[in-house]
Amino acid sequence: MLAYNLNFLYPLKRILVSVTNDLVTDQRVHKVCTSLHKEGYNITLIGRLLDNRNPLNRKYKTKRMHLFFREGFLFYAEYNIRLFFILFFSKKDILIANDLDTLLPNFLVSEIFKKKLVYDSHELFTEVPELISRPRVQKVWIEIEKLILPKLFNCITVCNSIAEYYHKKYNLTFHIIKNVPANITPKSIDLNFNRKNKKIILYQGSLNKGRGIELMIDTMSYLENFIFVIIGSGDIEKKLKRHTIQNNISDKIVFLGRVEPEKLKSITIHADLGISFEEDLGLNYHYALPNKIFDYIYAKVPSLVSNLPEMKNLVVTNHFGDVIKVRDPKKIAEQINNAFEDSLTYNFWKKNLNKPNEFIWEHEEHKLKSIFKELR
Repeated sequence: MLAYNLNFLYPLKRILVSVTNDLVTDQRVHKVCTSLHKEGYNITLIGRLLDNRNPLNRKYKTKRMHLFFREGFLFYAEYNIRLFFILFFSKKDILIANDLDTLLPNFLVSEIFKKKLVYDSHELFTEVPELISRPRVQKVWIEIEKLILPKLFNCITVCNSIAEYYHKKYNLTFHIIKNVPANITPKSIDLNFNRKNKKIILYQGSLNKGRGIELMIDTMSYLENFIFVIIGSGDIEKKLKRHTIQNNISDKIVFLGRVEPEKLKSITIHADLGISFEEDLGLNYHYALPNKIFDYIYAKVPSLVSNLPEMKNLVVTNHFGDVIKVRDPKKIAEQINNAFEDSLTYNFWKKNLNKPNEFIWEHEEHKLKSIFKELR
């Protein structure tokens, strides 16, 4: 009864968290919400509802909007307007905006009600390939960023390069919370595809432009003892499947679609090589440090990654794998074959991956909690 009375007198701080996705596969936001929930905050995560209507089993509250528009200007306009009113009429103490596409309504509401705002930038939003190819739209987002970011106090991002970029551009200090996996032992499951006694090369993540997935599909034409497993969905999924058929390598490629994070861990541990072949399309990809690489590391799967600064530094410095030397399918196939034929090299990578793993969420969680204790 005493605890109840104390909670009545001193209610938990209410945090409203905003994303533009459907919440199902966003591991970073789920980890942030779970950690803050464990710390005693009252969390509500707000996103969108898609047709698949995957059920959510979360310890914190969730709210998903059914939107009329799915993409483009009308989607962002509808989402931001509706998000503004949800935030406006909800009880809140702290607001968390994930990426630039949720920031405007969060900023407005934080100013109106004088509430603390946290900005978590998962990427350089204004530098994504989809915006670089559309300069007029890109300019709108750049103006929103220029208007709001200099006025922020509580900022988080995923890697050093992005933090340094924002510091140079806006003289802002961004705390770094890496997008690493939680330390949870994967459950053993049967794979729902036939690996045919071949090595598994794995890609997991969004199927979008510039991820280098087509390059790996083309590489499979030169590999005989491997299958390429693709986990995820996105704008170019149908294009990738057509590309596979046109290259007559459908027997070497497995598309698994979107997979829940818990099941994903159980699949990843079966892989022999994980890839992250992002193209150098603008600063967002140039500075990228995809969470899939940390998922490979956690699963003790060697990685082959693009020769870009953040991912190269992580993988090569720690001897967790290698970078692709040339973005040419035949050359990459040779590099993969050589890595597996040279057992000393591959076993050296595996040995380093079997050391105690410092890249786990529990380490980042301590930093996150400290940040929220000192919000301005």
